[in-house]
Amino acid sequence: MKKNFLFVLSLVFSTIANAQEAQENPKQESSSETKMSFGVKGGYSLSSMKFLDEKFNSKSYFYAGIVAEQPITSKFSIQAEALYTQIGGKQDFPVVDFTDMGVIERGNIQFDYQLTQIQIPVSAKYYFIPNLSASAGMNFGFNLSEKVKTEQVVNGSTSHNYENVKTLNLFPFLGAEYKINDNFFVDARYNFNFFTINKGESLDTKIGFLQAGVGYKFK
Repeated sequence: MKKNFLFVLSLVFSTIANAQEAQENPKQESSSETKMSFGVKGGYSLSSMKFLDEKFNSKSYFYAGIVAEQPITSKFSIQAEALYTQIGGKQDFPVVDFTDMGVIERGNIQFDYQLTQIQIPVSAKYYFIPNLSASAGMNFGFNLSEKVKTEQVVNGSTSHNYENVKTLNLFPFLGAEYKINDNFFVDARYNFNFFTINKGESLDTKIGFLQAGVGYKFK
């Protein structure tokens, strides 16, 4: 995990550094338009989990982290982020007792699948107008923990490890951002479930999620 995490970070900083070096060309726009910006952001995440053809109930959580943006031209820029969040899904499983009177339903147990992650989204942004941009990129999700939790005791505990999950998950995404002013912005993106989160030949499990929030860039 550490090697993958360091590789992605080095790739991000290398890309931004190369972009910044390109801006030193005097034929480019003014330095105020090509200066790298840094900030913080946070918001709401809503994820949906799919096991084969079965869709689980959605799971909501927050995300928070830092962001850096390096303009290439007045229309294009590269953005990298580091976010803390949790994704997953919820599954209701019926509880029944087999008695002489037949099968008696005892309600449901909810299984809460929790992948706590550090996410590194890297994107290319295009500005339609100075305050409105669209983005496309890849979100690298590094799992800090993989758990399945229940409110009731199951097999002696309410928390179990979620087995056979990849340490690194990939989520392609599309998004949009609107700058309220020079400092504040709002953005939203959808991270697609194109890749499975499970290892090897385990039954396919996929997660997609929406992120929407606000941010502040320092000047």
